[in-house]
Amino acid sequence: MRIALRVEYDGSSYHGWQAQTGLHTVQQVLETAISKVADMDITVVCAGRTDTGVHATNQVVHFDCEVSRPIRSWIHGVNSFLPKDVCVKFSKLMSDEFHARYTATARRYRYVIYNAPIRPALSRSQVTWSYRQLDHQAMALASQCLLGENDFTSFRSVECQSNTPMRRVMDLKVIRSGDLVIIDITANAFLHHMVRNIAGVLMAVGTAKKSIEWVNEVLQAKDRRLGKLMTTPSQLTYGINVFNLTCSFQV
Repeated sequence: MRIALRVEYDGSSYHGWQAQTGLHTVQQVLETAISKVADMDITVVCAGRTDTGVHATNQVVHFDCEVSRPIRSWIHGVNSFLPKDVCVKFSKLMSDEFHARYTATARRYRYVIYNAPIRPALSRSQVTWSYRQLDHQAMALASQCLLGENDFTSFRSVECQSNTPMRRVMDLKVIRSGDLVIIDITANAFLHHMVRNIAGVLMAVGTAKKSIEWVNEVLQAKDRRLGKLMTTPSQLTYGINVFNLTCSFQV
C-alpha cells in the first residue's frame, strides 16, 4: 500500500532533506521513525528536496509499506519517534498511481527577509537579516521578468543535478509587512539554490546596488556566476537563507 504524509519541519539543524552518509538530514530521521512504526525498513519519496537550513510547512512525501497500520499510527506513532523539530501533520492512503514528486503540480517557497537596523534574536533561524533598507516595490518590478518558462542557468548552483535549467515560474510576489520583506514564488519546480540566488539578485536591486533592468540581464546571460555573485555572506548579511516550502497536488 502507498501512504502519503504531509510533513512540517524546522530545518535549522539539518543538512537539508536528502539522506547523506554522515550528515544529519530530515529524510533520515523521518525514515527511521516510520520504519519503527512499520517494523520494516522504509524509504520515502518527497515532493521537493530542501537545502541546509530550509524549513517546510507542507512537505509531501509518500512511501510503500507491506504492513497495514491505522492512519493514526502513521501520524501519532511516527511523531512519537521524531525529534521535536519534525512533525507529521496529515496522513492518507493513496492509490499506487500517486507519486509525491511527479504528482505535484507546483512548489511554493516563501523567502523571508528581516529588514531592520538591528539583527533579530527570537526569529534568527526563521529569516535572513538585511540591515540595508530594501525597496520592495523595485524588487517586485524587477522580479516580473522571471515569470513564465525560462532558462534559469544564472540562478542554479554548480552542484545542481537537474538535466535541464528550464523552469516555469507561475507567480512571483515581493511584499512588505512591517520589517519583513517576503519573496513569494510558485513554480513547477526549482533548481538547486534557485530561490536563494533569486533572493540575492532582487536584494541587490532593493538596495539600489543594481538596476531593475539588471535582473533580466542576469537571466538572459545564462551564467551562474552572475546570480551567485549576490548571495555571498557579505550580501546576505546575517543568518542562513530560509525558505518555507509548500507543495500543491492534483489528486
